[in-house]
Amino acid sequence: MLQVNHVSKQYAGHKALDDVSLHVPAHSIYGLLGPNGAGKTTLIRIINTITGPDSGEVLLNGRRITPDDALHIGYLPEERGLYKKMKVGEQALFLARLKGMSKNDALKALKYWFEKLEIQAWWDKKVEELSKGMAQKVQFITTVLHEPELLILDEPFSGFDPVNAELIKKEILALRDKGTTIILSTHNMASVEELCENISLINQSHIVLQGNVEEIRAAHSTNTFLLATHDTLAAENLATEGIVITPQNGKNKLNRYAISKPADMSNNKLLGLLLDNCSVTSFEEVLPTMNEIFIKTVSK
Repeated sequence: MLQVNHVSKQYAGHKALDDVSLHVPAHSIYGLLGPNGAGKTTLIRIINTITGPDSGEVLLNGRRITPDDALHIGYLPEERGLYKKMKVGEQALFLARLKGMSKNDALKALKYWFEKLEIQAWWDKKVEELSKGMAQKVQFITTVLHEPELLILDEPFSGFDPVNAELIKKEILALRDKGTTIILSTHNMASVEELCENISLINQSHIVLQGNVEEIRAAHSTNTFLLATHDTLAAENLATEGIVITPQNGKNKLNRYAISKPADMSNNKLLGLLLDNCSVTSFEEVLPTMNEIFIKTVSK
């Protein structure tokens, strides 16, 4: 759906992007990750045709992206841009018209979204009267109102309490299911694991990690497992196999152990050895979180 091919961008001697390439599949949620100053915002601005690359190209549905494509893109920037003195309804209608919607279509869509997010009472309020989270809801609506083909969300959960963050997550997933392609730029790695199928991690203007989220987590496996059993597991019985057993805090009268195995030992063999020494209630691999992988990769 969206392809970024060998894009580079430089500002006054600073290389913001250096030969960056990525492919965002249609109808998916794609994570764009990286520390502050890595180049994410520059790439987002290029995709939005706000600025152009020094070299390389961006393709939307197989053709080079143009400023006209901005009508089919929804962009929620990290720095929010609502006019504080304008009334909420008046401003939402104004922004919808800028995206090419007729007044009647915009009013119909706004009625739907205001009711869906339960903010009908805010229509005549000025933006400056709203809390950060309330204003964030309004801006989310204005971003998705014109049913964009490509949706770019930069820290969309900033300012939300857990209840409203969960509400917006559900709406993002619903938009994906209806056919919208979504780029999610965030530092919230828990959201990445929950929402994103694929990611690119940018650091110091380069792509340093890219691929499917589950495959990346599996590739960074530490060969550690969590075992729960009613029995007491003797570490010395398995030490000769290179297995390290570390007792954990037990719950519900179960004994829990962190089990580390040699890299060349199969999971089946490990489980078989454990079954020879105890009755296994549960056994699962402990994969590193995206937050741990992010820190490890960027710190190298």
